Amino acid sequence: MNNDSSPTPNHRPGQLAMGIGALIVAVVLAWGAMDIPSDAGYAGVGPNFLPWVISAALGLCGVMLIREVLTGGYRQMEEPSGAARGDWRALAWVSAGVLLNAALITTIGFILSCSLCFVLAVRGLRASEGKPGGDLRQTVKDAVTGMLIAAPVYWLFTKLLAVNLPGITASGWI
Repeated sequence: MNNDSSPTPNHRPGQLAMGIGALIVAVVLAWGAMDIPSDAGYAGVGPNFLPWVISAALGLCGVMLIREVLTGGYRQMEEPSGAARGDWRALAWVSAGVLLNAALITTIGFILSCSLCFVLAVRGLRASEGKPGGDLRQTVKDAVTGMLIAAPVYWLFTKLLAVNLPGITASGWI
């Protein structure tokens, strides 16, 4: 092996553990899928179809990880710099938005919870680029933009597709 593709010795055990772990989870999921009845429902697919697909995908990923360990492990890569390194603050803001959306959607309704998610995600993305975004004026603009995106989505799902989404009022709008 040349120096560019030499494995990093301290990464091999972790990669091997991840591969074995993925295989174990795939087997456990497949074991559980055997208990689900396979009666075909919509489009000829039974309720055990998705667990089998996920089990197969996890198994494939596990096999590929183990194969990579046996053929050399993680390759040496140049450490990313600048914006390519990522930003944990941005991840935290976006994650907070997604979690709050899931937690509040039935309490404050689809449009407001999605708008809050939008505001927090945009704030995180701005922070990752080093742009300011915490002032009140920008936050209000982001909230209005979030509502302008969420309201038509809400209307399309509830009126056009007849999918119930949580709203604030008894009529369901908002």
